[in-house]
Amino acid sequence: MIDRYSLEGMAHLWSAQNKFDTYLKVEKAIVQAWHALGIIDAQSCQKIQKVGFDLKRVYEIEQTTKHDLIAFINAVCENLGEEKRFFHYGITSSDCIDTALALILKESLEIILKDLQELLGVLKTRALEFKDTPIIGRSHGIHGEPMSFGLVWALWFEEMRRHVKSLEGVLEEIGVGMVSGAMGNMAHIPLELEEKTCAILGLKPALITNQVISRDRHAKVINALAVLASSCEKIAINVRHYQRTEVYEAEEYFSVGQKGSSAMPHKRNPVLSENITGLCRVIREVMPLPC
Repeated sequence: MIDRYSLEGMAHLWSAQNKFDTYLKVEKAIVQAWHALGIIDAQSCQKIQKVGFDLKRVYEIEQTTKHDLIAFINAVCENLGEEKRFFHYGITSSDCIDTALALILKESLEIILKDLQELLGVLKTRALEFKDTPIIGRSHGIHGEPMSFGLVWALWFEEMRRHVKSLEGVLEEIGVGMVSGAMGNMAHIPLELEEKTCAILGLKPALITNQVISRDRHAKVINALAVLASSCEKIAINVRHYQRTEVYEAEEYFSVGQKGSSAMPHKRNPVLSENITGLCRVIREVMPLPC
């Protein structure tokens, strides 16, 4: 079983299999909502709740349809009988796709927030541990007045605390679903269908949509993560500075048996901080630019 809070858990969330699994979760919730409204009979609802699909079959059908969601619907309906007429009933592609994306983003942010809470604990512990440890202060890279090393950690703690608050707000913004029909005008479905579906999925109904959930919500997620990455990069750059041979005030963990160079065995390179720096720059590159 995949631990949802592990790296494998995050990778699984964004896998093709989980994307279509989440589509199915949304479609089944819509069927349950229709049943609660008295439109779909209990037997049909139960059969649809048990149905599955084969990912390879989805890809096979997509070669013809050139539309991944239609291919997914067809692949699922191949495993249903007469009740298939109620699968994807009354809704449009984006009702399924955007609601599923909200679920995946919500779970992803929950993983990140859990990691940040752990990081806050470490930063607080270190800030208190080093509150009486003096280091030389620098501005513009030049020696200034002495300062507390704990102050450095306290600054990082407070910055990350702000990121937690920001991401909690973003989590609230992104945690919305949509079941509003072809143009978002509820022409073929009752308002209650969206309310009941979102309640089943643990989402809030988006107050107003058209064909899609408004993309400013997704932009806020990307922007919040990019700003978080900037702070992580700043910390990593500081660690790399502290570990420089001519500074050597602190260093990142170097495990037993770890090597820094094939030619120079004395080297203890800050490889973790270097990796963090590079990855954070990749994240910042995808931040949407203002119009």
